[in-house]
Amino acid sequence: MFGPLMPNQPCLARLALACFFALAIPSARADDWPTWRGLERNGIITEDSGWRSGAWKLKQAWRRNFGEGSTSPIVVADRLYTMGWKNQRDHLYCVDAATGKDIWTVSYASPRFGRVSLGDQGQYSGVTATPEFDRATGLLYTLGIDGDLNCWDSRAKGRKVWKLNLYAKYAAKQRPEVGERGGTRRDYGYTTAPLVQGDTLIVEVGSPQGALVGFDKRTGRELWKSQSREEAGHTGGLVPITVEGVPCVAVLTLRNLLVTRLDAGSEGATIAQYKWTTDFANNIPTPAVHNNFVVITSAYNHVALCKLRITLKGAVKVWETPKLASGVCSPIIHDGHIYWAWRRVYCVDFETGKLKWAGGNIGSAGSCLLTRDQRLVVWGNRGDLLLAETAARSPSQFTELARRGNVLPATPWPHVVLAHARLYCRDRDGTIVCFQLP
Repeated sequence: MFGPLMPNQPCLARLALACFFALAIPSARADDWPTWRGLERNGIITEDSGWRSGAWKLKQAWRRNFGEGSTSPIVVADRLYTMGWKNQRDHLYCVDAATGKDIWTVSYASPRFGRVSLGDQGQYSGVTATPEFDRATGLLYTLGIDGDLNCWDSRAKGRKVWKLNLYAKYAAKQRPEVGERGGTRRDYGYTTAPLVQGDTLIVEVGSPQGALVGFDKRTGRELWKSQSREEAGHTGGLVPITVEGVPCVAVLTLRNLLVTRLDAGSEGATIAQYKWTTDFANNIPTPAVHNNFVVITSAYNHVALCKLRITLKGAVKVWETPKLASGVCSPIIHDGHIYWAWRRVYCVDFETGKLKWAGGNIGSAGSCLLTRDQRLVVWGNRGDLLLAETAARSPSQFTELARRGNVLPATPWPHVVLAHARLYCRDRDGTIVCFQLP
């Protein structure tokens, strides 16, 4: 006669451990903002703007300073993660997204600027790169301005899993002069958010050993280095792109748009490079990706917006629009249009590059996101927060629905974030304001 099957003790232990980790990782949701520029790294979200009955009724939920830095916050379930520099240390904060109250905090010693920094130190300081959250494991990755790459366990109050310093390991040098007129050499340290793809953490290292490096996301072991050896740019993040069925990653380096393969056996191989240099090393806006097309842009001596078709044989220019450009804000591609906020809010036809409309007064620092109800949330200079229609409702002219001024006093380099009906605005001094949407 057979009795009931009884699991052995090791099996019970493993089951208990798995249940613990499942409970410890905040329940991920579709409207999380776990990475640079949101879930798909494109500035488009699945939430509404909060525009109701002709009004945008924002209620301030909390306000708090986290320390210097232009890093943007990320949100996973009921938790917000952000960084800041103060008292000679980089701090990583995990706080309640609804109240701003601490859940846990960790820190490590760090200079205010990168070790080879050069120029414009009145414009930036502290952590610039946005954290990356891996929803499969609960691991959190941060990159400091001085090259400190850390992996933290969000399930264990920020326990450090592994660490390395990119300058020490890969001997990245100070960025060279690439401007046309000379005297515009700049180095702002490490600025680009890491990217998790599968079991790999991809980082823009910008060293003679590799422009990009892939690491085992759990151990930090180096897996591959890119064929390209060029210097890092100053963009906010790497962007996944699929080219003819091949998984790749795109990044705007100091000198080029670089597209690199990620498929097994070809990791790090270059499929496309397209020359793009800017005075002051200001290749800053993150490339925008739609299917196998990439849109890049910059200001200063290279004021232009450019659409490229990417194939496994390289990059082909589709169009370029001189004088239409973004100096900081990363563009959004949606429903046949390109949007960005830099000095004004722009809408351009994706197929032709022709201007549909422009308007508003944003200033040179700005960012935007696009909501499910077809509206743009814009965060701009002077602490202006505004809501505008997209071309879906206003195809021929810029239409501003609402504006709130003087939200924060310092420069709004960090990109605006919307998650779980809460809007987060941060300035370079590290103050975050959270607004509850209706």
